[in-house]
Amino acid sequence: MYIKTWHAVLFLTVTSGAVVIAEIPRDTWLTSAALSLALGVAAVAMMGAAAILGSRWTIVESLFGGLDRVYLTHKWLGIWALGFASFHFVFRAGLPTWDSAPILSLSPYYTRLVRQLSFIGLMLIVLLALNRNIPYGVWRRWHKLSGPLFLIVILHWLSFRSPLAIESPAGIWLASLSALGVVAAGYKLLIYPFLANHAEYRVVAANPGADALHLELAPVDRGISFEPGQFGFIRMKAEGLREPHPFTIAARSKPEGHVHFVIRALGDYTRKLVNEASVGMYADIYAPYGRFRRSTESQREVWIGGGVGISPFIAWLTDPSAGNFDRVTLFHFFTPGREFPSVEVLDDLARQRGAEFIPVSTGPSTPEFIRRFDEIARSAGPAGVDVNFCGPRGLLDHVRARMRENGIPDTNLRYEYFEFR
Repeated sequence: MYIKTWHAVLFLTVTSGAVVIAEIPRDTWLTSAALSLALGVAAVAMMGAAAILGSRWTIVESLFGGLDRVYLTHKWLGIWALGFASFHFVFRAGLPTWDSAPILSLSPYYTRLVRQLSFIGLMLIVLLALNRNIPYGVWRRWHKLSGPLFLIVILHWLSFRSPLAIESPAGIWLASLSALGVVAAGYKLLIYPFLANHAEYRVVAANPGADALHLELAPVDRGISFEPGQFGFIRMKAEGLREPHPFTIAARSKPEGHVHFVIRALGDYTRKLVNEASVGMYADIYAPYGRFRRSTESQREVWIGGGVGISPFIAWLTDPSAGNFDRVTLFHFFTPGREFPSVEVLDDLARQRGAEFIPVSTGPSTPEFIRRFDEIARSAGPAGVDVNFCGPRGLLDHVRARMRENGIPDTNLRYEYFEFR
């Protein structure tokens, strides 16, 4: 059982509300001031938790079941924190009957300034992070400001008058999350590039396709051990390409330790990488991440890859230690003229391993996909079908609907989120 996004949001909200009402008079619990204070505490708690989730600590990934889930929760914590902070900003979090005092005394001018800066900074960070039209490099530089912004937020809750003493349950709750958040943000910003598991690689092949690229890299000194289906962050050592970016590992060759990536030009960074990557370039790969693993117990396996989401399934097909491909059906959803690798290459690879391959170029409503998916569910029984998915969110919704139609339990679905932003 992994922590889900709603688990984290609910836990932080309820706990923050509970520690607040424990410190204020009972007859003020249902006031807007009490709600404003509780939501303000929840917003700070969520920002601290978001900083912890952004650290890429292995233990955090383990708790959430994969770095893709961690980043999804990280994003939603920021969104909820902004919503709660907005209410807190509008409604005064104090009443004359409360015994209020600041933990850290500042002049009225700086107390007000810190309050306004913390809200505006949070608003800008979240809105910029959600705007997908912003170039990746700009987005990443802005997102780095989250750590310094969190220090301003901490200064705000320490300096404004409230009934929450530092030694109270609410004070301990906020101090603990704030301290962990600061440590996590500092680690990610200053220490992670040096201590994280990474190695230097050299590009030995850069084979372009239709708005795509098959990149093969060889270790310069030592390689990193990967499991099929995992992903890594590539940091190319070339001007304009130095920002780390996550890509699924499409295959690895033993014993040489070569690493393969299939990269689609979906944004400004990937478009530049597809156009400019060449043999001889060097890169640092930070890895491995992700917990997208193949089931070994099901009667039938359905693999569904959308666009470049085919990458982990290529890794599974080319894994020399894997077997039982006769129970696998691979559906590949693609846009005609943009498929990469080609349908012919994927079909040949599937035939070599004994897997069934069905290319789908007309979307999830195509009769061929519906018919074959339903046949598999009927022949193996709903409980005997495991569905593995990697692709866009819209396609995932269609796959879930198909599973419900055939009575396949939600627990039989394994998926990896297609994008982090």
